[in-house]
Amino acid sequence: MAEALPVCASEALQERGLAVQWELLYCGLEERAFAVRVDGQVVAYLNRCGHVPTELDWQPNAFWDDSRQYLICAVHGALYSPRTGACLGGRCGRMGLIPVAVSERDGQVHWYPSDTLQPLPDAPASSP
Repeated sequence: MAEALPVCASEALQERGLAVQWELLYCGLEERAFAVRVDGQVVAYLNRCGHVPTELDWQPNAFWDDSRQYLICAVHGALYSPRTGACLGGRCGRMGLIPVAVSERDGQVHWYPSDTLQPLPDAPASSP
């Protein structure tokens, strides 16, 4: 597995609260990713609707629908499962959110680069 890169302190992610976002490269293009806490677990996705490559959040770091049960696209109203990123309704069709591998340890949230998700060239290295 790739080296873990820091996202935020664990306490920054409250249950079904505001997200934390960071910049990364997706297939060589600069994009944003976001992490949220759901059912005590941290999950992360590329901030990109499955229908059209537009950012989801309707306010800075606000990804939840009014019920705080689903992640919602502010442009199309598509609903996504916060646990899996699967499209549950709306214009996303079968396209879900693109997951970003994350872990939580020692009070910190980290993400893991992959073939398609890479850190920005000037991204800080994780601490030992």
